[in-house]
Amino acid sequence: MKLGKTGLQVPTMVFGTSSLGNLYEARSYEQKLDLVRTSIECFPNGAVLDSAGKYGAGLALETLGQALHDLNVSKDNILISNKLAWRRAPLIGKEPTFEKDVWKDLKYDAVQDISYQGILQCFEEGNSLLKGFESQLVSIHDPDEYLDQASSPKDYEKCFQDILEGYAALDELKQAGKVKAIGVGSKSWEVIQKIHSHFKLDWVMIANSMTIYDHPVELFEYMKQLEKEGVGIVNSAVFHSGFLVGGEHFDYQKLSLDDAESQKKFKWREQLFALCKASEIDPAHACIQFALQLPGVNSLALNSTSSRRIQANAKFCETPISNEFWISCKEQGLIADYVLDFKLNKAE
Repeated sequence: MKLGKTGLQVPTMVFGTSSLGNLYEARSYEQKLDLVRTSIECFPNGAVLDSAGKYGAGLALETLGQALHDLNVSKDNILISNKLAWRRAPLIGKEPTFEKDVWKDLKYDAVQDISYQGILQCFEEGNSLLKGFESQLVSIHDPDEYLDQASSPKDYEKCFQDILEGYAALDELKQAGKVKAIGVGSKSWEVIQKIHSHFKLDWVMIANSMTIYDHPVELFEYMKQLEKEGVGIVNSAVFHSGFLVGGEHFDYQKLSLDDAESQKKFKWREQLFALCKASEIDPAHACIQFALQLPGVNSLALNSTSSRRIQANAKFCETPISNEFWISCKEQGLIADYVLDFKLNKAE
């Protein structure tokens, strides 16, 4: 599929590289190399790999570059997306100071730097870590989290101006031919909307926001608007950090059964799993096809620690699910009426 009006061809699945940065667990280079090899093999006509300086304080970028070099991958056969906002810093203590208990066995810390100069530094550092490969899709990473740090309305506006200065830097890179398309990666679609109203984006990556578990109608309508404008959409984190396929983390937070909100999530998952079992559908397949078959979505960014799962996810992206399953989801209260109507109309 084409990524909006960019003209760039992208497969239905983008390989997310957070696991290369030791997300939740430290892995050997051989294991990581196998993940990259599998992702390339799944899309021999051109793979897209999504990374960020935040992933393991640059470890994911560094590992990705080394793996692509060792696999002798042609630069013309891949697109690398780098979400910019974090750059390396010395590790003072035993653990990094950002996202504690998430990244394991790191040798560096990371600091957030969203500004004109900071984004340029993140871009240059990322390309350096990629060992001869370069990022062609660039974005500002988690601007919503940056804005959440604001201590007052005045400080919020200052933070937002920092973000716009960052986009001015990205625009210069694009005008100079150093990158091909500019986007944003955010867990808050409202922040995406605010940024896009000030700076016209080529593509957006929506994370944790439009999934089979959570699909607000306001976002659904906004995605229809983006599609009309020709803005590419990559849907990301559609498993809610693996929870919807059996994991213990939901949006990077480990859940327990001690609170009502967590109990609600576990109960919802049990209901989905039961329906999937009765329908002989893998829960991951259901999550993927729900998130892919939505307005304007060109691709899904999916991360995995298993080569077998990467292969399965790639196949799930290419294999639609019958309308009968979605009708059952709606009847059991798992998905909203308007999504079912959209899917049925699209099928026709």
